[in-house]
Amino acid sequence: MTRRERDEHEAYDRPRRRGSRPRTKERPDYDDAAVAQVVTIDRGRYTLDLDGGPVTAMKSRPLGRQGVVVGDEVRVVGDLSGRDGTLARIVEVLPRRTVLRRTADDDEALERVVVANADQLVIVQALADPPPRAGLIDRCLVAAYDAGIEPLVCFTKADLGSPEEMLTLLDPLDVRVVVTHRGGDLDELRTLLRDRTSVLVGHSGVGKSTLVNALVPQAARATSHVNEVTGRGRHTSTSAQLLRLPFPGSIIDTPGIRSFGLRHVETDHIIRAFDDLDAVARDCPRGCTHLAEEPECALDVAIAAGELPRARVESFRRILSSRSLATDY
Repeated sequence: MTRRERDEHEAYDRPRRRGSRPRTKERPDYDDAAVAQVVTIDRGRYTLDLDGGPVTAMKSRPLGRQGVVVGDEVRVVGDLSGRDGTLARIVEVLPRRTVLRRTADDDEALERVVVANADQLVIVQALADPPPRAGLIDRCLVAAYDAGIEPLVCFTKADLGSPEEMLTLLDPLDVRVVVTHRGGDLDELRTLLRDRTSVLVGHSGVGKSTLVNALVPQAARATSHVNEVTGRGRHTSTSAQLLRLPFPGSIIDTPGIRSFGLRHVETDHIIRAFDDLDAVARDCPRGCTHLAEEPECALDVAIAAGELPRARVESFRRILSSRSLATDY
């Protein structure tokens, strides 16, 4: 055999290099795959709610770096029995109706998705032990308006503190508020949660897990006390978890937060949540921030003409300015 013949023979018999096989442009069709909802995530394993039963799954490789978060509706294939040791595969994330985002701090560019497909943000604040922080409420309101999610402020521990000051602060914004106390009746809160997917957000120690355990007794979420020196609670919930309520609806419990960065939020997204202010603001000059220092803001013109309540505009400007306040929340 000549050298040329030997080279051609070896080239013919040499195995193909991995990945050299031509790829087809056709992709699998998962239209018939089961649809489930992500209820919790733990170290790369996703617990899904499939027809009322839990299924453990992993993310399929073709999804790459596409994020999957609690609340996502996904298509899933593989072993859907839910038996111990079985593992299904998430092959597609369905379009999200809403996305609640935040950044860790205002100077951080990376957005973090908190949950998907929630239609109500429940901002949980204690009236004492720890005291309420108006700055965090304002920031959560901004995040809700930006995401197109309806906000609800829930004050806990009314047996330890009065809600009057906070109610006065929120009244011009027409935000729905519910006040609870330890061991009290939660019927009003249950009514507001019915037929909704609600995400609970708040500092550690404000009573989120206590509320969850009262609403869903089998949840058994851990609770904690508040540090007497710092006035802060200790993190008890370490990951978000979606729970079905005993009545139509679900809640998503999230870990206690230290801050709620809003770098990703645009002014136009916030003002759209206020129909009356948005209609007036259309007469503002281009680039108007709608803040008090703007010399030609149409909101001020409307206040002077008696067309808008001053308290409502000032409250709107307060939550608007909360995006850039470097304050301990």
